[in-house]
Amino acid sequence: MFAAVDLGSNSFRMHIARHEGSAIRILKTAREPIRLAAGLDKDGNLTEEAMQRATACLARFAEVLAAYPVEAVRVVATNTVRIAKNAADWLPGAEAAIGHPIEVISGEEEGRLIYLGVCNTVPVPGERRLVMDIGGGSTEVILGRGHEILNVESFSIGTVPHAINFFPEGRITAEAFDAAILTARSVFEDMSSVYAPQHWRKAYGSSGTMRAIAEAIEKNGIGDGRVTLPNLYALIDRCVAAGSMQQLALNGVKPERVPMVVGGLAILIGLMTEFKIEVLHPIEAGLRIGVMWDLYLRATKRDRREVSVQKFAQQFHSDMSRANRVADLVKLLYQQLRPASEQYNRLLYWSALLHESGMLISHTGYHKHGAYMVENADLAGFTTREQRIMSKLILSQKGNLRKIAEGLNDPDFAKAVLALRLSVMLMHSRADIEYEDLRVRMKKNIELELQRKWMTEHPTMSYWLQKETEFWREVGTEVLVRTDV
Repeated sequence: MFAAVDLGSNSFRMHIARHEGSAIRILKTAREPIRLAAGLDKDGNLTEEAMQRATACLARFAEVLAAYPVEAVRVVATNTVRIAKNAADWLPGAEAAIGHPIEVISGEEEGRLIYLGVCNTVPVPGERRLVMDIGGGSTEVILGRGHEILNVESFSIGTVPHAINFFPEGRITAEAFDAAILTARSVFEDMSSVYAPQHWRKAYGSSGTMRAIAEAIEKNGIGDGRVTLPNLYALIDRCVAAGSMQQLALNGVKPERVPMVVGGLAILIGLMTEFKIEVLHPIEAGLRIGVMWDLYLRATKRDRREVSVQKFAQQFHSDMSRANRVADLVKLLYQQLRPASEQYNRLLYWSALLHESGMLISHTGYHKHGAYMVENADLAGFTTREQRIMSKLILSQKGNLRKIAEGLNDPDFAKAVLALRLSVMLMHSRADIEYEDLRVRMKKNIELELQRKWMTEHPTMSYWLQKETEFWREVGTEVLVRTDV
């Protein structure tokens, strides 16, 4: 049983579901219209009221989660948390309230998860499809074929700011709609050739916004009931005739969702016009379904992150024999160090595989370049936090430890750093090490036990261990080296 929590710019949503056969069956859903994007002040900070409202919602979600035997929970935050300048101040309390880490995902990763949800809901082998998701703060567009993603783009345009900027105080006019549509078209026009109709056969709308618009067209008897440009413009006429959001009554649309529909309507027309979409097919799949499929794939050892690491290593011509040697050593040594949890195990292993990725740029400062590349790369499946941890590990593999001194306050992270540094050192000295050749412990200080015969066979190790002792002493940790008789 899995749970996906989506901290969107308009609403916070949660699905609890179980994988059954070839499908995800939803057992419980929860939704609260937090309107986080509307809680950004003029300086780009979340207001205290918005943060309190969001945290209280997460506490309620935690109560629901506690009633189910959930094996894995993934909480993802999207555009508003990505851009809020004070998001880091809110996140610790929010994580405490929900009881799980909150992953602030990139727009590209959001798009990939959306597509993962759609392609597993519409299992048409090899179908060339265009998937679009209009959210409260951003819009994701994904071009794919079957399960393969060909292109993904995240645009900084969403229903909340669009409704606020073009329909102030809820007033609806034809002129406002014209301006809102023109602005949306200007956002998408540069990518019109990438997402042109010759690249896909069917277009899907995965967001709640698009489904709400589709429902409004169908339940209000507009045109032939499909999501087409003529029907969307007819829906605009209904909105303009009402004159304001407060007066707009549409069958199938709750009053609280009217601003989302009005703002989203202009964005959707911009999308369909620029990408020449004749008919859009709304679908009950998207980010949360994608998150749960991702959790299921991880549980069955089909982790997309493995593929991302392999592709990244190939792209930057890493020497995989050296990389695999370090990765094998790091597993051995980190196991000896007995971390309190497994939170760094896989990130450490992947960091070891990518530790020399910066060699393509510099042979002396490769650890710095590699760290920057891994932190800022578009690595499918990874969260911003995971890439930041890997970046710090890669940076820490050699040289002084002052640059990551704050992170060393976490005992498990400190052990990961030690395991990686020793593994890199052993690889460079071309030392073939067996389990019994080296023993390492780390509590207040670091204790290394080595066989004297092995040290004699690898004389440069004495030099490197002396340097390592000095680096750890600079951050307040002593290294005690013992050899057997």
